[in-house]
Amino acid sequence: MTAGPARPNLQLDAKGQLRHCLTLEGLPRELLIQILDQSAGFLGVARQAVKKVPLCRGKTVANLFFETSTRTRTTFELAAKRLSADVLTLNIAASSTTKGETLLDTLRNLEAMHVDMFVVRHAESGAAHFIAQHAAPGVSVINAGDGRHAHPTQGLLDMFTIRRHKGDFAPLRVAIVGDILHSRVARSQLAALKTLGVAEVRLVAPRTLLPADPESLGARVCHDLREGVRDADVIIMLRLQRERMRGALLPSEHEYFQLFGLTEERLATAKPDAIVMHPGPINRGVEMDSQVADGPRSVILEQVSNGIAVRMAVMALCLGSQHPEQVKVKGER
Repeated sequence: MTAGPARPNLQLDAKGQLRHCLTLEGLPRELLIQILDQSAGFLGVARQAVKKVPLCRGKTVANLFFETSTRTRTTFELAAKRLSADVLTLNIAASSTTKGETLLDTLRNLEAMHVDMFVVRHAESGAAHFIAQHAAPGVSVINAGDGRHAHPTQGLLDMFTIRRHKGDFAPLRVAIVGDILHSRVARSQLAALKTLGVAEVRLVAPRTLLPADPESLGARVCHDLREGVRDADVIIMLRLQRERMRGALLPSEHEYFQLFGLTEERLATAKPDAIVMHPGPINRGVEMDSQVADGPRSVILEQVSNGIAVRMAVMALCLGSQHPEQVKVKGER
């Protein structure tokens, strides 16, 4: 399997509607805005007495999580159920893949059960793209994170959270801090921020946790946290991804916190109304201290709530791409 941006025509149908959601690279700005607008309309569903809308009634969604997950898996499951879809969550540890069944054979067997959508998380970059290339016509695929490549719905929910707090993207300075090298989330955030036209993106990390040619990402590179967050409007902290590291890239987590951990003192150099984000799970005392994580500028739990609405929007658009009038929801800005 190979990583790299999925071709736009694989993600979009002949009418330019969303068919698969594999990466944010190559998606037009108008489509990202449509997803954000649609997500706003779904926020109110959680406040209803019956937390369901019938947009995907009769559809079947299969969650294929080949990597462990809490927030992503459960919010996808909730999103599908709130759209009134039937949900199948495959226990990979007890599935036939442990007996040697290939990914493609797993796909074919589930398609034979008339599944309409696969939500896929996999350790291999390009796995969701591979499945989408081989999926039957009318079956949609959403990438819930593939290796170090992409996590598009996380990128979208982060953009949605930013827009709800900051409105216009154009004047914003956004700092992404931490393990850029191994982060599929950072790649999706970068793609979305560039497409939405923010004024400046800063990558703040030690040299060992940056790609070989970070300047090619179109962002300003900083190796000092105070400089990186100075006058920032948005600070996105990333988890140290020990499971993807090969070799000792850091002396210790304690030393990392001393240099790159977000504290109230360091946060004070950002704008007074700056928001702090984190895709989770947080390593307290490593990426940030608890004062910041639980403080008034943290929107981390809001990101989780917003994730349900955003994933509802993406799923509804993909499952309704042949009939977009079925998924129109009154939006709010």
